[in-house]
Amino acid sequence: MKNPLIIFGFAVSLFLAGGISYYASSQPDGFEKAAGEIGFLDTAEESPLKDSPLAEYGVAGVENERISGGLAGVVGVAATAAISFAIFYGLRRFNKSKP
Repeated sequence: MKNPLIIFGFAVSLFLAGGISYYASSQPDGFEKAAGEIGFLDTAEESPLKDSPLAEYGVAGVENERISGGLAGVVGVAATAAISFAIFYGLRRFNKSKP
């Protein structure tokens, strides 16, 4: 990675996902709140992925809810960055025109 803007953006993303998410509200999100107000929250079904390692915006096995959420954010940012860089690197390699 030669571009300092990419490195800076990645660092800020990790900080926001891991650090600032510590202060996120533990209240229900907008969809859940609206479903409760409208009256169809009780018809919701469990997700088939409810037992996955990153279910419910947290990391399985981490008891502290805020730390768990921060770790899940960091894992999400890292996974998204890795997949994105792999895709763009692959697309760059397939580009037949030379600059």
